Amino acid sequence: KAAEYIKDYLKHYPGIHDYMEKMKALARKQGYVESVFGRHCPTPDVFHKIPSRRNFAERQAINAPLQSTSADIIKRAMVRIPAALQKAGLSSRMLLQVHDELIFEAPEAEVDQTVQIARKLMETAAYLSIKLVVDVGIGSNWADTD
Repeated sequence: KAAEYIKDYLKHYPGIHDYMEKMKALARKQGYVESVFGRHCPTPDVFHKIPSRRNFAERQAINAPLQSTSADIIKRAMVRIPAALQKAGLSSRMLLQVHDELIFEAPEAEVDQTVQIARKLMETAAYLSIKLVVDVGIGSNWADTD
């Protein structure tokens, strides 16, 4: 059933299959793939004799450009945020990154301004063919964010 779902999905979105094949071919040719910003992601096992290792390397070649670009984007925002908060005279601070999320601690009176600064810097950390959109959750702790 899962194989049928994947087959239908790739049939409906043929560009995804083309992308996957392109990344595997690039990994075989270069031994690595790249993020949008040029960071190399090595794929040394694309020619491995053990099929499971080779298949894993091929999945890495497909996923790494997307995941690495996402990581690059959040890091670009993260390096700009502390100075922007300080420049705005805020005591709010960035506490933690979890995948594509940033966790902040802010006094209630500074929440709106902190959100505005973080959102702007995150949404402008890169200019791509798609718009970066930031969703915000606010709560007294991470579990209570909405």
